[in-house]
Amino acid sequence: MVEVQNKTSLIDRIAWNIVFPVIALALIGLYAIYVAATNDTSHIGTPTRAVIMQGLWYLISIAIVIFVMQFDAEQLFRIAPYIYGIGIVLLIAVLFFYNRSVAADTGAKSWFKLGPLTFQPSEIMKPAFILMLARVVKDHNEKYGHTIKSDWLLIGKVIAWLAPVAVLLKLQNDFGTMLVFFAIVGGVILVSGISWKIIIPLYGTVIVLGALVITMVVTAGGRAFLSHFFQAYQFARIDSWLSPATDTGSSAYQLWQSMQAIGSGQIFGNGFGKISVYVPVRGSDMVYSVIGETFGFVGSVAVILIYLYLIIQMVKIAFDTRNAFYSYISTGVIMMILFHVFENIGMSIDLLPLTGIPLPFISQGGSALIGNMIGIGMILSMKFHNKDYMFSTAGDF
Repeated sequence: MVEVQNKTSLIDRIAWNIVFPVIALALIGLYAIYVAATNDTSHIGTPTRAVIMQGLWYLISIAIVIFVMQFDAEQLFRIAPYIYGIGIVLLIAVLFFYNRSVAADTGAKSWFKLGPLTFQPSEIMKPAFILMLARVVKDHNEKYGHTIKSDWLLIGKVIAWLAPVAVLLKLQNDFGTMLVFFAIVGGVILVSGISWKIIIPLYGTVIVLGALVITMVVTAGGRAFLSHFFQAYQFARIDSWLSPATDTGSSAYQLWQSMQAIGSGQIFGNGFGKISVYVPVRGSDMVYSVIGETFGFVGSVAVILIYLYLIIQMVKIAFDTRNAFYSYISTGVIMMILFHVFENIGMSIDLLPLTGIPLPFISQGGSALIGNMIGIGMILSMKFHNKDYMFSTAGDF
């Protein structure tokens, strides 16, 4: 039976502690995009057009969030394989129908072109993969419980579902996005109940391998070996990360300009809308440089604190649900957003190598925004479904 909810109860079931920080980040994003567009119309368009287009993406994303919220845990569990399958089909399709001009500029075959718009299917694949991964972990734990043997079996299942995505992203030459999926897997494995006797050596091995790769990059023999797996521009990004001052006119130009812009803001910034340092792709990948230059250290830290508040609130909702499937979903979404924030801000200030990873809810672009908002919609559904109502099924799941 459909239970009729009054307006007050409907409002109470919305997690406003999630909604408000997302709105704050969206407003910061519109400001940053406007400022970026006033200084670089060649990449973003006129300020008015840039803000209107991003505003339309926000409206579309809000509609998607409202739609996603209608699905409870049981329904999300059922549709997970279908959503994952659609994502795989899109990742395959983009290998044949990718945007040639974007591929020529970036080397990545990861964008569709739909009239005047471009669209990156891997961004939609992120929440689809989170949903499927949560289903796999929940289903496995219910059937097998936790033993060393079953835990290794679960890791094998996770790798099996990750492998097609990783291969397709490799074919698209999109290593940055692949790292996001690795981060999602790493987070979900941590909360899946797998024994620490497996997790500690497993994660230790990953850390050692990462350090080994970085060490090999700076040696001639190691770089020659890694050239079979990485492209020349990826080596250039690591070189610029390790020594940004050595080639400020070429491979390290974007990073160097971002550091100059953020540094020029000093403590309190240069003032609302006042930027003087040119930074390539300032509206999307390097949007944090706008915040640092105009609002300084104080404004930059404030943005980080908003993200921290959002993450904390998502963690609280995950604990309040007392639902394992939702917990795995929320962990995946948290890791997705956290990795985006960490990598984007880190690359803007030379803590991490450059990648084409946008800043959630702030960077210009519709694909990443929709992918992140789908994740927010799944988080919001956890509180929204605290009783039976339309689209919800009766009983515990």
